Amino acid sequence: MEKLGLALLLLLVAAPVLAQQDPTGAAPPGPEAGSSAPSNKADSDTLKDNASPASKADAALPDLAPDANGALSQEQMQQLFRVVADKDVENDKRQRDYTYIEREVENKLDGKGQVKSTEAKTYEVLEIYGEQVQRLIEKDDKPLSEKEAAKEEEKIQKIIDKRKNESDSDRKKREEKEQKDREEGRRFVREVADAYNFKLVGTELVGDREAWVIDGEPRPGFVPHMKESKFLSKFRGRVWIDKTDLQLAKMDVECLDTISWGVFLARFHKGSRFMLEQTRVNEEVWLPRQLAAKIDVRLALLKNFNVDIEQSYRDYRKFRTSAKIVGVGEVKP
Repeated sequence: MEKLGLALLLLLVAAPVLAQQDPTGAAPPGPEAGSSAPSNKADSDTLKDNASPASKADAALPDLAPDANGALSQEQMQQLFRVVADKDVENDKRQRDYTYIEREVENKLDGKGQVKSTEAKTYEVLEIYGEQVQRLIEKDDKPLSEKEAAKEEEKIQKIIDKRKNESDSDRKKREEKEQKDREEGRRFVREVADAYNFKLVGTELVGDREAWVIDGEPRPGFVPHMKESKFLSKFRGRVWIDKTDLQLAKMDVECLDTISWGVFLARFHKGSRFMLEQTRVNEEVWLPRQLAAKIDVRLALLKNFNVDIEQSYRDYRKFRTSAKIVGVGEVKP
């Protein structure tokens, strides 16, 4: 799976993805049984009390006391987003010390929504010199042939060799681009805060950890300032933010209207959905646990592509990079 980066932050992973012509979508659930409603100042105090000492030292905690209607101000959301974004940057650095197994199942659907074919692929996800790379290890739960496995190993070694032999000028260009991407990510965070009306629904457990539940609906009159932001009004969603770590624990997004983009006029249809859940591993890092998407896309004049995608993640391991990739000790979430 692509690195989540700052876009992992909120409702809207789908928006920057669309701008890069790589469609995905998702949907918010209704309020779940067992949610606890927000209690204004008391909930805000709880947020601060539950924060770990490290998080208190790292950043000023946002005030999440909602108004009488349960809504959050734009200033509150901007404060929250800044904290979560900063913590996501920190988490991204720790993610580079981990590898894990990703299994993706793609169900292609017919016009009636029935499964007509299924394909499963299993990958080992690696970080090589700061770049996330997938190494295919199984197809339909069967090991690769000798020829296919050799091809995957060759792909990995090419990436390693390229970075090992990278010139100073190429490395500088890459680092400058990475810095630019981080700055644009922070700009996008600010756009998200302006694009939605937010409501603090309450708290729920994600896994065995308590999380704030926040709904976002498109704000009428929003004017985007980035090309990635023009799609924000086409999505609504719900996010779960871990109360202790202030990390994104879960996200559920829905496409509200048909979206067209790209040179060849791809269309991303209303009702497409995207759900992501993360888990805390080894008491130090947040990694993907599962992802589900229901995607209905039409490319140019071709027929629709209607698919369900499920991705699951397991076998998180700490590792280090050199000329070869070496796994060091398996850890459990």
